[in-house]
Amino acid sequence: MTAASVDKWMNHQASDEWEEMMKRVAAFHHKHDFANKNGHDMGYRIALTVEELGELSAAITKGKPIEECAEEMADILILLMGHSIAMDIDLKSAFEKKYQRIMKREALTGRLGIRVTEYKAD
Repeated sequence: MTAASVDKWMNHQASDEWEEMMKRVAAFHHKHDFANKNGHDMGYRIALTVEELGELSAAITKGKPIEECAEEMADILILLMGHSIAMDIDLKSAFEKKYQRIMKREALTGRLGIRVTEYKAD
């Protein structure tokens, strides 16, 4: 399915695992009425994402159990999927398009490690 609102996802018959996951995120948004309680405001959502990235970073740098790291990654994934609902973006299609681009890139090694980017250092 292409980009869709909470209601469209809720009423959609999922045809694969990705659509089932999106439908579940939409159900979460529906349950808490995100659309009517500022939950789809992207400024707010980006702040939540930064918060969750900080929690993932802390879990990794503090050597927390891998299960805690996985939980923080899941929080970020759920947020990103919710962003796509809030913005009516077909995230799966965007992923496929971006994946095709990044697979054509060369890897660069900088001071901190490998980067696969279009950026060229001077």
